Amino acid sequence: MVKIAIVYHSGYGHTAVQAKAVYRGASEVAGAQITLIPVEERAQNWEVIDDADAIVFGSPTYFGSASAQFKSFLDETSGRWLEGRWVNKLAAGFTNSAGMSGDKLATLQQINHFAMQHGMVWVGLGLPPGNNTSTGSPEDLNRLGGFLGAMSQADADVSAEVAPAGSDLRTAEYLGRRVAEIAHRWQSGRASQAAAS
Repeated sequence: MVKIAIVYHSGYGHTAVQAKAVYRGASEVAGAQITLIPVEERAQNWEVIDDADAIVFGSPTYFGSASAQFKSFLDETSGRWLEGRWVNKLAAGFTNSAGMSGDKLATLQQINHFAMQHGMVWVGLGLPPGNNTSTGSPEDLNRLGGFLGAMSQADADVSAEVAPAGSDLRTAEYLGRRVAEIAHRWQSGRASQAAAS
């Protein structure tokens, strides 16, 4: 069994919908135990996060950066960084903004740099860009053309009940499945290596 923690902040509900899509995708992989953790509930969930084989981080993009609430969570991990608690855990990321670009890449890079500082192993989206040819469609997976992680877009005046777009949520599901599948392979490889030594 692999354990996956999805740790996220959502200011208006859109990123929470995206987090639930990551959860659905990961849940499709047999032997995966997934826990959704809003950053507001991190205090009672540090043990779950520390025990995870993979941590998927999610934040809305506000002014080209992760939200202050999510950044506060990142900053609180300094003790774990000093102890090397998350070294060699898998990591991945997702983000949502109102703009089609919204500088979402900057947020994913911020999360990626954070994971690298912890010595984690990053899992990218692993999808070609969608909707980038004359025969493409907004219904394509990865319609926003992200590679580092899953991106979604939700109009600022639309509720989380109708946005992000379905294709963005299917892209988040794809990321969740990919992380869970790679976590199984990562765990099997490490077990084989340990048995051989």
